[in-house]
Amino acid sequence: MPDTVLLLQMLGLLMVIGAIAGVLAGLLGVGGGIVLVAAFFYAFQTLGYDSPQLMQICLATSLATIIVTSVRSVLSHHAKGAVDWQILKTWAPGIAIGAIGGVMVASSLRSETLQAIFGVLGVTVGLYMAFGRATWRLGEAMPGGLIRAALSPVVGFLSVLMGIGGGSFGVPLMTLFGRPIHRAVATAAGFGVLIAVPSVIGFLLVPVDPVSRPPFTVGAVNGVAFLVVIAMTLITTPLGVRMAHAMNPAPLKRVFAVFLIVVALNMLRKALGW
Repeated sequence: MPDTVLLLQMLGLLMVIGAIAGVLAGLLGVGGGIVLVAAFFYAFQTLGYDSPQLMQICLATSLATIIVTSVRSVLSHHAKGAVDWQILKTWAPGIAIGAIGGVMVASSLRSETLQAIFGVLGVTVGLYMAFGRATWRLGEAMPGGLIRAALSPVVGFLSVLMGIGGGSFGVPLMTLFGRPIHRAVATAAGFGVLIAVPSVIGFLLVPVDPVSRPPFTVGAVNGVAFLVVIAMTLITTPLGVRMAHAMNPAPLKRVFAVFLIVVALNMLRKALGW
């Protein structure tokens, strides 16, 4: 039976993590997963649950929370007519296949390797958030045919390796191909469902050493972290939305980009043993 004090410490940390993730999601429009993976890693490591499979647990648990938040988000956007269902239907098979491939790769890698991957991708996303421009274009319509067949699995694959939904890769991709930002954000919420559902099913089947995993972990998904974070984000996300309407979020987004780059570089440093 886990120590009661340790469980209370874990609960307190997870409540803070969930609250911050919810505020950032509402304030900046970034998916909670990009915050949650790093936060889970440092929290579980601090509590003594460091292991070669710790990053798998962090990725899987983050993706589990994304199922709930993405479904809620896409339904809200659909009510406003903002979701491009044609893009979702045509990109869905490739994204789901890429997500399954991501689980297969992630389940076979050690924490250090996944940390390095998260670090590199996190720096890339952070740089785009800091310096990306809405006017950048690769085309005026979403690609089809072979280009879509190549790009859609990459979105699902990379998102699973970072433990995030579709926003961090889907929104830039759609805006680069001429989709208005509000439709890109709304449609990317659907990407999150396509990524999270198959990947979480896969992670539930991943064997994790019971000695080194946090309590109440099924496969690689930690049930306590999932429930606490979902409860807290439901409370704090509306607060972040109200804050976004009361202030200019653009400077805050750049600050968050710097924060993300620092976190990602620190994760990369740990992976390299520095």
